[in-house]
Amino acid sequence: MTRSHTPAPEWQVERWFNTQQPLSLASLRGKVVVLEAFQMLCPGCVSEGLPQAQRVHATFSPDQVAVVGLHTVFEHHQAMTPVSLEAFLHEYRITFPVAVDLSDPQSSIPHTMRNYSMRGTPTLILLDAEGCIRQHYFGKVSDLALGAEIALLLAEAAERA
Repeated sequence: MTRSHTPAPEWQVERWFNTQQPLSLASLRGKVVVLEAFQMLCPGCVSEGLPQAQRVHATFSPDQVAVVGLHTVFEHHQAMTPVSLEAFLHEYRITFPVAVDLSDPQSSIPHTMRNYSMRGTPTLILLDAEGCIRQHYFGKVSDLALGAEIALLLAEAAERA
């Protein structure tokens, strides 16, 4: 876990799923954002990260907390196409918005993954209501710890309002 108050870089996205229009950090200002970076072929993402993101999505009001998936492909590029991702999201009943990280032709690491200094997947990043990175987790995150962090960020946002 890394704790900071760094303004979050804007996401660089090729495509969106589960949303009528593309999302941006500006459009989510005022909400706590839970960004779950994953790959379809990542066992930890499938067993831990994505189910946790679904629980957060089901638990907190969408007026206060936005859960966003980021499919960030840094290996097995040929297997992880948008068609495969669409089927994966349907099969695993992922209902929150999911972005496809913009690939970089000069590197195997996509743009948003690099801009957020992610080490791999699953990665969970918490943004406060002002759009600053407050937590950066790599790997498994305790539900209790995550819920407490979100509650603190919600209380902080309420104090500012």
